[in-house]
Amino acid sequence: MTGADGRRPIVVGVDPDPEKRLALSWAADEAERRKLPLRLVHAQGTPTGVYRSGEVRPSWEEWNRELHGLGDQVLKDAVSFVESRQPAVDLSTLLAEGEPAWILHEESRDASLVVVGSRHLSRRRGLFSSASVALPLAAHAACPVVVVPEPEHITQQPPYFVVGVDGSPHSAAGVDLAVEEADLRGAIVRALYVWHPPLLGVLDEHATVNECRRVLAETVAGRTAAHPDVELHHEVVRGGHPVEVLTEASEHALGLVVGTRGHGGFTGMMLGSVSQGVLLHARCPVITVPV
Repeated sequence: MTGADGRRPIVVGVDPDPEKRLALSWAADEAERRKLPLRLVHAQGTPTGVYRSGEVRPSWEEWNRELHGLGDQVLKDAVSFVESRQPAVDLSTLLAEGEPAWILHEESRDASLVVVGSRHLSRRRGLFSSASVALPLAAHAACPVVVVPEPEHITQQPPYFVVGVDGSPHSAAGVDLAVEEADLRGAIVRALYVWHPPLLGVLDEHATVNECRRVLAETVAGRTAAHPDVELHHEVVRGGHPVEVLTEASEHALGLVVGTRGHGGFTGMMLGSVSQGVLLHARCPVITVPV
């Protein structure tokens, strides 16, 4: 919900596990940096192991009442955590009934960012389960989505963001967001265009690589005008699959920014292959920028 002052909040999905606090920490710190309100959302969909206890009676009404009570406590604990970490952040909460991905998708309509944890998505069993939130949310959210992995990764100095570029309008929007995030943290930006040679090769590889460089240069041109202190590096990387290259390049990054779809995407696709791949493999926070 947009505030009375017109500021769109950062929305964060609150995990019922009190040990899973990295997404909440990231969102609280981002809200403080951006001077935006923070909205804590806990959605009660299919009961998780946290809710299944011997104290929950078989009656639907009493089970639902117990679930609401536990959900209220989850949010109270999350509020206490944020207040102790970033006491100046303006907080609101929502306890909602429904599947978490759908609830957060609806919240994204009036949000600046939506932040969720991943528990790491490289475990395919969790990635494609009915409880998975990150993939459907990143595919359909109306604002950028940040997926914060567990456990926390270690960043290198100087701090940097990586952004994948393919010449599409969506990758240009990704560069803008990467530059904005870098400016908030005093970091640099590495914009990468990954060119994977076809199996049969090309007639003029040198000309093809030069064309990639031209597209990359045009995409990043002028993107730091609003943030002149940000240092932006860009390079064409010849070699492996974009997912592998971007994942390796972002191993110690503050974040990896990608578009939800690039060239070759179709409107009906759930999520671009590169976006889905980095969500699966990246060890740093991944920020997806919607179409």
